Amino acid sequence: MHLAIQPRCNPLFAMGSEGGEETAVLVGEVPFPPQIALTSNPLRLLGYGITEIEIHFLQIKLTAIGIYLDPEILTHLQRWKGKSGGDLAKEDEFFHDVIAAGVEKVVRVVVIKEIKGAQYGLQLETAVRDRLADEDKYEEEEEEALEKVAQFFQSKYLKRDSFFTFHFPSTTATATTPSLEIALTEEGKEESRIQVENNNVAEAIQKWYLGGSRAISDATISSLADHLAVELSK
Repeated sequence: MHLAIQPRCNPLFAMGSEGGEETAVLVGEVPFPPQIALTSNPLRLLGYGITEIEIHFLQIKLTAIGIYLDPEILTHLQRWKGKSGGDLAKEDEFFHDVIAAGVEKVVRVVVIKEIKGAQYGLQLETAVRDRLADEDKYEEEEEEALEKVAQFFQSKYLKRDSFFTFHFPSTTATATTPSLEIALTEEGKEESRIQVENNNVAEAIQKWYLGGSRAISDATISSLADHLAVELSK
């Protein structure tokens, strides 16, 4: 499946406030809370966008993406202070620093167009395997870990508004904390989860969503660059 990624564009959202509280951010008509907390640490929504596929010259929205980061990440990005969002969006080294920062991160992906889990799992598996192979990091351990992730999605049918969460814990967490936990939430069903212990696979999945020019959504990368540029200017 070929993804036609949305180019750098006007903001995809509308944010307001009511009674001093921020309302949800709308991304392709999908609401994202301005902050979430999977642990005791609240994370802020600092990037968002969509993925699309082109079918007979029509752009079909597939998923909406929200990137939640610990605000502590700004201390790891100080060398980029003063750069504009447009400049940062072109700097893969900047996104390398975002990924390398050992702070808690969450990528939430909401389904807009129904899709078989096996199809999404294959897309993720192929992208991650190719990236690891390019970096000469694809060994038997990575193959086994990636296969488990693909199998997690295999039997699922991802209906509209179901969502999955990629949770990357802080690197200062306990030794028993996995490198990544993936949770799938579907209406009327119990949440299902899988833990990824392999650091290389977890990092490659993070790069798939946060990896600059090689990430899955240009719109999300541009949004993340714009928001972090504003935060760094404060």
